[in-house]
Amino acid sequence: MLEGIEFLNKQMFWMFLALPLAILWYVFKHKKQTAEFKISSIKGFKAGSSWLPKFKHFMFVLRLCALALLILALARPQTVDISTKTKTTRGIDIVMAIDVSASMLAKDLKPNRLEALKAVAAEFIQGRPNDRIGLVEYAGESYTKTPITSDKSIVLRSLRDIKYNTIIDGGTAIGMGLATSVNRLKDSKAKSKIIILMTDGVNNSGFIDPNTASELAVEYGIKTYTVGLGTNGMALSPISILQNGNFQYSRIQVEIDEELLKEIAKVTGGQYFRATNNQKLKEIYKEIDKLEKTDVEEFKFYNYEEKYRPLVLLAGFLLLLELILRFTIFRSFV
Repeated sequence: MLEGIEFLNKQMFWMFLALPLAILWYVFKHKKQTAEFKISSIKGFKAGSSWLPKFKHFMFVLRLCALALLILALARPQTVDISTKTKTTRGIDIVMAIDVSASMLAKDLKPNRLEALKAVAAEFIQGRPNDRIGLVEYAGESYTKTPITSDKSIVLRSLRDIKYNTIIDGGTAIGMGLATSVNRLKDSKAKSKIIILMTDGVNNSGFIDPNTASELAVEYGIKTYTVGLGTNGMALSPISILQNGNFQYSRIQVEIDEELLKEIAKVTGGQYFRATNNQKLKEIYKEIDKLEKTDVEEFKFYNYEEKYRPLVLLAGFLLLLELILRFTIFRSFV
């Protein structure tokens, strides 16, 4: 009955201690008011069959119940309906620029660099429900895989579809990948715009210089986090394609232009990270997730509904009933 009901003035429950005292007072007073008349025999008297004397204590029970209801009313019972409204006060638009050159098939990350990157990136995307995210692919040239969107299912599906192909020219055009990402974000109205640029090589293709692309990012207020993928030293990497279409692998020296990636991050206000294994790659994305938080403001609305009125009305009814009984049916016994 009291489920979901809160009492504003819980201290009023101490008044229930008065109820046992009222019962003791009633018993004591009743004994004092009961007159005794001693006779030697009652054989000459006819026993009455009226039930009224037995029920006259019912009026005290009514008064006691009314008092208990009034105490509950004074405790201010009320129900609280809480509704929550979430408002995103600072949205972030993110473009992930992913290197899809043949070297991304190197097996120093498991099962290879590209697949390891896709798995971690998917977790990152799922953990950003309030942000818009887009994807850019680049190798010897670049193109937009997915424009920035709040529909994460589209982004995740596009991410799964990313793979090495021969449609894009070979090489690593870091400047092109960065410039295409900037182009996706330059007209964004978001208060924060970031690019996560991932590569495992050096800039050896494309007609846009990475430094020029960095200056464009600065001009449009776009922060860039750069990630270098690959172990230190030698890595099992594809060196040619066999006649059956499969890659031939050999251990070659990992070559990443870390100085360039550090410079891009520094100029645009981001950070550079180096992922030498799967666990390190996960930690990098967690770190970026912490650095770029979306401010979410939560509003709670409380709707209070007072429940004391029915208690007061019921107490008044019981007192009125007692008064009516006292001056009608039980008038001769009061």
